[in-house]
Amino acid sequence: MSVHERLVRDYQDGIGVEDHCVTPAPEFGAALAAALPVAGLAAGAIGAVIGAANRLRAAHGLDPMRHRIDPPRVAAAFASERLLRIEGAPVGMFADLSGFFPTFDGGVRTHANYPHHRSRLLAALNLPADASLDLAVAQIAMSRAADIEDAAAATGAIAVQVRTEREWAATPQARAAAAGPLVAAIARADARGIGLPDGATPFLPLRGVRVLDMTRVIAGPVATRTLALLGADVLRIDPPGLPEIPWQFRDTCQGKRSTVLDLRTDRARIDALMDTADVLVTGYRPGALEHAGLTIRPGLVHGRVSAWGETGPWGMRRGFDSIVQAATGIAIIEGAPAVPSALPAQALDHASGYLLAAGVIDALVARAADGIGRDIRVSLARTASWLLAAPERTLRHPGAAEPDPQYALTHGSVTTAIPALAEYPDYPAPARRYGWDQPTWSSPAPLWRV
Repeated sequence: MSVHERLVRDYQDGIGVEDHCVTPAPEFGAALAAALPVAGLAAGAIGAVIGAANRLRAAHGLDPMRHRIDPPRVAAAFASERLLRIEGAPVGMFADLSGFFPTFDGGVRTHANYPHHRSRLLAALNLPADASLDLAVAQIAMSRAADIEDAAAATGAIAVQVRTEREWAATPQARAAAAGPLVAAIARADARGIGLPDGATPFLPLRGVRVLDMTRVIAGPVATRTLALLGADVLRIDPPGLPEIPWQFRDTCQGKRSTVLDLRTDRARIDALMDTADVLVTGYRPGALEHAGLTIRPGLVHGRVSAWGETGPWGMRRGFDSIVQAATGIAIIEGAPAVPSALPAQALDHASGYLLAAGVIDALVARAADGIGRDIRVSLARTASWLLAAPERTLRHPGAAEPDPQYALTHGSVTTAIPALAEYPDYPAPARRYGWDQPTWSSPAPLWRV
């Protein structure tokens, strides 16, 4: 069994469906070339979406779509930030305090792209908020990696010790991350009416489905972007005072609308949207929404993405793809102990996003039959543990090919990668202006067919 077939089967077994049809994937060649089977992970994540979309089509009484997996196109979608151009210029992915830094006894990887994460990292290093990069690097070099990791967790900063695969496997957080299915589907003790919204088509099987998107960065936005591609009405909600990184928003928010609401002061509007949504997708740390007082209404499908999973000693910690790669040993596998490296794309993020989208679609299919609300959970660390356990490592491999510009389109001043699903020439629309839209759905309430 190939790696991509294994992933689709593992997804299906974990989510609880018995559809063993797997779309074949051609060889990827140098696309996403790595020591770990990243190409198989990418093809499998897309294959999971394809299978879920066809199960939804079947539930609507529509014929399945004969999808194909196009390796260079999938690779371009997974490495989309390298194709992104704004006013013709590429973007810088990482800020100066985001990266690998040597410590007294090893190394750490930090993430400080957001201003508040940068200030927290400097606080963890016992430095003032206006400290220079050189001073921060010197402070890191004089510190122990584990001390920086602990201080970052205590201050809400993001930094981890760079570990080997064996060192990671010996930790309780590694055991927690590897536990359970790749995508978890948990039925809740609540329900709504059964059925599906009218109006679905083969290309838009999610037409009539309303999705609230409370996610940022890559994994969650990739999931909701995929739902929008398949016809869902997706409204993204961001908090005031913590704006998204502009290039990141433009790279992952195609086909959605965008509004800004405060969980503390705009509760009535948020509750009204929650009451009329079919799907909620969140990227908050476990327990954060409950602490804020939000109530999941009966029958809602709640897609949840986290860095480290919802159990174990790291369940409440923040994290990003690059951070998970460093902590789990992937960075050393792809480089060396003295010179850690990275996967050829933010593959944990992208794969987790597509897997979450597939899980949400399958939960909608299940809800159409029984009306039961479900939580669909993915984590970057669980995806990483799957990748580490997958067969077919290639320690000697060519360098990963750069994503092909022919798999990008320009709208106005922004160039972005086209969808990974080969049958869709483009997203429904480019990313809109951040926070521009009213907090309402874009279409009237759909009719539901039982």
